[in-house]
This record gives sequence, C-alpha cells and structure tokens, in this order.
Amino acid sequence: MTTNNEPGEVKLEDAGGDAPKPDAAAAPAEGGAPSEAKAEGDAAEWEAMLNEKGDKPAEDGAAERVLNQDEIDSLLGFDASGGNSQERTGIQAIVNSALVSYERLPLLEIVFDRLVRMMTTSLRNFTSDNVEVSLDNISSVRFGDYLNSIPLPAILAVFRAEELDNYGLLTVDSNLIYSIVDVLLGGRRGTAAMRVEGRPYTTIERTLVQRMLEVVLQDLKVAFEPVSQVQFLLDRIEINPRFAAIARPANAAVLVKLRIDMEDRGGRIELLLPYATLEPIRELLLQMFMGEKFGRDSIWEGHLATELWRTNVEIEAVLDELPLSLNDVMNFEVGQTLLLNVGPEARIELRCGGVGLLNGRMGRVGHQVAVRVENTIRKRQMAAGI
Repeated sequence: MTTNNEPGEVKLEDAGGDAPKPDAAAAPAEGGAPSEAKAEGDAAEWEAMLNEKGDKPAEDGAAERVLNQDEIDSLLGFDASGGNSQERTGIQAIVNSALVSYERLPLLEIVFDRLVRMMTTSLRNFTSDNVEVSLDNISSVRFGDYLNSIPLPAILAVFRAEELDNYGLLTVDSNLIYSIVDVLLGGRRGTAAMRVEGRPYTTIERTLVQRMLEVVLQDLKVAFEPVSQVQFLLDRIEINPRFAAIARPANAAVLVKLRIDMEDRGGRIELLLPYATLEPIRELLLQMFMGEKFGRDSIWEGHLATELWRTNVEIEAVLDELPLSLNDVMNFEVGQTLLLNVGPEARIELRCGGVGLLNGRMGRVGHQVAVRVENTIRKRQMAAGI
C-alpha cells in the first residue's frame, strides 16, 4: 500500500492480498457526482435524439395545461355558485336549446304579478298576520329536472285545471309548512319554527297546508280570469316526488317561485305549469298586453266612443232596384224616363255602406222629400223569424 503526499487522496494497490472494504460511513462526500454526470449525459443524448426526429423538446412550464374545476363547470354550463341564472352556457345551453322560454308568453308575467298581489291580501286574511308575498323569478325548466331538484322534505300538491283538462303542481317547502302551522296554532312571535327531521308530516300539518293551498288556487283562478275562465281544483297531496309525476320528464314547464314572509317566519312556494296545460290558451297568452287591466284603457275607450258618435255617415234611400242588361244601361239617353215598380205608399229601404238599416215610407216636408222611419230591418227579421 502506498500513499501520495497530496492530502485528501489515498491510492490502494493490491499486493496479493484482499483489499479492505471501504466502510459505508466513510464514503466520500462527492460519491454521487459520477451518477449525476451520467444522468446529465443521458439527458443530453435523449435531447439530441429528439431533435434528430424533429420533435421539439419540452420546455419548463410548457407541459399540457389541465383545466380546473371552475373552467370545467363553465364548459359544461353548470353554475358553481348555485344561482338560478336564466342564461345557460356551454353544453348545458346546447341540451336546453329546444326548451321553450316563458318570455314567448308575455301575458303570463302579468298573470303572476296579479297572483302575487291577490295572495298578499288573501293570506293576510287567512293567517291574521302580516304577510308579504314576493315573486322571485319565472323560468322554464324540464319537468324531470325539477322533480330531481326539489329539496325534501316537502309537500307536493297536484291540482287539476278543469277547463284546460290538465294538471299543475304546487310545492311547499318545509320552512313554510312549519311557519304556517306555527302561525295558525298560535305560536309565539320572535321564535323560529321548529323543524323536526326524520318523521312524516302529521294529519294536522297536512290539513292546515291544504287549507292554505286552496286559498292559493282560488287566487290563481281569479288571476287567470281576464285571460280565460279556469277552475283549479286540488287533486291530491304527495310527499314523494315520484308520485307527483304529471308530465313526461323531458316536457317543458313554467316554474314560478314565490317567497312568503310573515315577519320573522316564512318560506317558499313554487308553482309549476307544464306547457301542455297552457296550450289551449296559448294564443291568448301571446298577446302583448301591458298593465293590470290587460290592455283595456278606459280613457281611450271613452274617447273612441265619443268620436264614433260624432262621426258623419251617409245614408241612401233606395226606392227600387231594376235588373237591366249592360246594353240597356249603355244606351241611356238624356231625358229618358225610368219606371219604378213602387207606389207612393210603398216601403223604401235606408242603407249605409250597402248594408240595410231602416225601413220607412216616403213623404214630403215643405219643399223637401222626406222618409218616415217605421222600423229597423233587424226588428223586421226577428218578427219574421229569420
């Protein structure tokens, strides 16, 4: 074994004996340098091979970008905030592109505004409390999507529109159910309604909610009266949404969300009307009436009636009608006399715009020819049974 004079360097030579094994603890500090150099060499060789094949080496930070959850929700059209936005984007907009919008039935908004005002008064009388009803929004949904989105527990009331020969749905959430029960049974003010989980609604609770629903349906009937006479009758009350299926899951429907506040208590009630239910009165709902009188302006009606009474019209007194050929008419000469088949006491007809109105007899008043009206043509037709 020989040693060099240079410090830090030890050279071992085999002198016919076994060389001592180096101790693991005494490994040199730079023992990993050869492996790192070999790795760098391999990386350079691999990069050169990629350049020869025409592939561009991946740069730092140029790796394939991964979408985050917000971008995925925006692409699919889901609202991560949970808001009920009317504008759909992405794939959700494509799926719902065929969904009919309630804005194509503009009169519905006026009907529902009228319903809100009437419910405010009727529920005040029903609960003997200060009730405020507000309209949250009106939207178009698919019936199946709405059933899947109902927060349970809730009461679903199926009602029938008699004249429209179809059904609708009223959904009362749990907060409003307990608030109504608390108000009608004399609960204290200032205390929130107690919500009991894990049990079905009792008979008393369902009966009280049913009475409230009958009041709402009566108001809905009155709200639709300017459009059409429709009788809404409560058909049944369900707890499970599967038993409240009144339309196919893919059918479009109008969803109206109402908020009912009774000072420190309240809840939501939702009205769902399938478009199949509104189809018989669709032509009426397409009208662009503005105002709570549904297009009737009393001032304009009075002005129009006044001007009509002042309008001057021309009335023709027809003595007789003669069937003549065109040749005879073309050969008329000045001074020619036409003989009429009527006598002095014969009836003559008074016409306006070619329409017969009155019958009378011809006479003379001073130097003017006059007609004395005896009856109207309508009265004569009724007397003859025509």
